[in-house]
Amino acid sequence: MAILLYDLVGRDPSRPFSPHCWKTRMALAHKGLPVDIAPVRFTDVPAIEGGEGKRTVPIIRDGDVVVQDSFAIAEYLDDTYPDRPALFEGASGRALARFVESWSQRTIHPAVVRASIMDIHDAQDDENRAYFRRSREASFGRSLESVQDGRTDERLKAFAEALAPLRATLARQPFVAGAQPMFADYIVFGAFQWLRIISRFELLASDDPIRDWFERCLDLHGGIGRSVPAAA
Repeated sequence: MAILLYDLVGRDPSRPFSPHCWKTRMALAHKGLPVDIAPVRFTDVPAIEGGEGKRTVPIIRDGDVVVQDSFAIAEYLDDTYPDRPALFEGASGRALARFVESWSQRTIHPAVVRASIMDIHDAQDDENRAYFRRSREASFGRSLESVQDGRTDERLKAFAEALAPLRATLARQPFVAGAQPMFADYIVFGAFQWLRIISRFELLASDDPIRDWFERCLDLHGGIGRSVPAAA
């Protein structure tokens, strides 16, 4: 039986863009597990699987088991399918991946939001545009237009400098996790894939070696990352 993945989309159901859902897509592909996709929009998410307004994506259903949150899903997959390729190297690997997740969500995710929040807004249907604007403006305390301030030379330079630890790591090894990709790679990949799908704006310089790693990740597992074309 295939695992059901609830995956976030906008107006076009063929263009899933959530960084967290992409972590899970890559994790499932890494495990070689069959998957069925259930596309959902922002306003659908709270009620998934009887969520009573408390759901976030990704969510998977594996038989009778429902798991929410990309990291919890990765842990579940390793615990439930230990005979398939591992996403973590034991407890220490999980702890290190948690660090990577914290770093990515505090370094890459804010930069993506500042560079593309209007692209995210524009990719929704009318109902979800209204929801996205209302909820995000309440969270930021200002307009979406004023949030999108990440396309200046100063912002791009600061972001490039913030990626120095990632760049130094990838100068020594092909993947964040070492010789082969693991969940730590999918965490960072999800953030850059988010931008690739939702916006034509480039945060990485054309000669940034991080691009080489990202291209390798796009080719993994039969090129699942390339199954959704970049924003045009």
